[in-house]
Amino acid sequence: MIIPVILAGGVGSRLWPLSRQLNPKQFISFSDTATGPASLTLFQATLQRLQGIDALAAPIVICNEEHRFLVAEQLRVLGISNASILLEPEGRNTAPAVTLAGLLADMHVRQQATPDSAEPVLLVLPADHVIRDPEIFHRCVESGARQALAGRLVTFGIAATYPETGYGYVKRDASGPEQRGVNLSPPGSAEAFAVARFVEKPDAKTAAAYLADGSYYWNSGMFMFTASKWLQELSRLQPDMVSVCQEASRQPQQDGDFVRISADIFASCPSDSIDYAVMEKTADAVVIPMAAEWSDMGAWSALWDVSEHKTPENNVIIGDVRCVDVSNSYLRSESRLVAAVGIENAVIVETADAVLVANKDQVQNVKQIVQWLEQHKRSEAVSHTLVYRPWGSYESLAHGPGFQVKHIRVRPGAALSLQMHHHRAEHWVVISGEATVTCDERVFTLTANQSTFLPLGCKHRLQNKCDEWIELIEVQTGDYLGEDDIVRFEDVYGRVPAGK
Repeated sequence: MIIPVILAGGVGSRLWPLSRQLNPKQFISFSDTATGPASLTLFQATLQRLQGIDALAAPIVICNEEHRFLVAEQLRVLGISNASILLEPEGRNTAPAVTLAGLLADMHVRQQATPDSAEPVLLVLPADHVIRDPEIFHRCVESGARQALAGRLVTFGIAATYPETGYGYVKRDASGPEQRGVNLSPPGSAEAFAVARFVEKPDAKTAAAYLADGSYYWNSGMFMFTASKWLQELSRLQPDMVSVCQEASRQPQQDGDFVRISADIFASCPSDSIDYAVMEKTADAVVIPMAAEWSDMGAWSALWDVSEHKTPENNVIIGDVRCVDVSNSYLRSESRLVAAVGIENAVIVETADAVLVANKDQVQNVKQIVQWLEQHKRSEAVSHTLVYRPWGSYESLAHGPGFQVKHIRVRPGAALSLQMHHHRAEHWVVISGEATVTCDERVFTLTANQSTFLPLGCKHRLQNKCDEWIELIEVQTGDYLGEDDIVRFEDVYGRVPAGK
């Protein structure tokens, strides 16, 4: 039984301004067939890539509190209803996340124990990778499962095609399994080698030497091992981490679609990656080379690299873009015309509230822009003008002193919380659909071209009891219009009283 463990945390700051804290890169569709079908996000494409693998169990998705409804909705769109969505109270890197998944998987197996119950093999996958060759991926996973059941900890090394300085590397044992008297790979399977060592991101000269050597692979960040082997090795190497994770997950709470653990206990967990915690120290690590076209989508240059739709001038153009004498560039428009003249090797990305202009060779430094935005508490680091909620979405159309205008969409069967505001009144004008409105003691319906006024301090709710989306314009007026001015009285999504 192979249990996919999808690591869906992180904010993807180097893909700003498209990737934001509340809607990071793994939950975005980049609209290029190289990253999967145009309608799929990177997270969804990661799950879809698993189709065709034998003995596949329900996935465990690990994410943080802010992204839980994004995960649930994107799973629903794929028709995946049996996933476990494990919420990390706070980020502690990949080793604790996988440990929690291993403990959860082990608990499920014990609860459903039968005489022929197989030990669960964890297939650990970041949610933001692109792999163009699913058949090669499947073959490597099947080989990895055999290695894991033999008591080994497996990493997948990507066959390097150029001297990349942005990745770590893993080196296979130079002697090979035959000379070492170890038969790691059964006939017909993807080959496995003992790991000689892991190495950090190299400089250009060292990366070129690794490429020429032939025994170094890009460290993909994908792993396979049994839950018991992982916990055994981690208990030997990082006993405090195992102890905290065990205590924090001793009595997991099922909250609708989500599994919660003790935030207070988990706060004391050491932070470490899978590589540092175990893989670099264990004697049982093996690497399976994966000769697939792969990218970790770590920067805008990666989007340019993987695109299958370059113009004759070697440009990637997405959206409303006009170019004159432009080459080797990535140009993307989300909301308006972008015009570029006489440039090369550039990245231009436009969204409704921000524009990025960068040299394609310097896009790793976009993270510094995001850090500045965070330090100055700029909203552009956190969210787009379009914000997704479990009931639908809202988009800020205009704002100024004492007012804000939003476009609100509510999906069929959904409802906003019963709430009130201390600092603002609201006007609702329905564009389409049929809205059920609660305003204090009154409950009534509004259809297209009808409107209502919700005075400051009233208890109100918007519901969609029909089969079509509701679209409306909301005009807020008041002395404070922040999203944290919400007092919730009832909420079907179990959100905390304000701001979630």
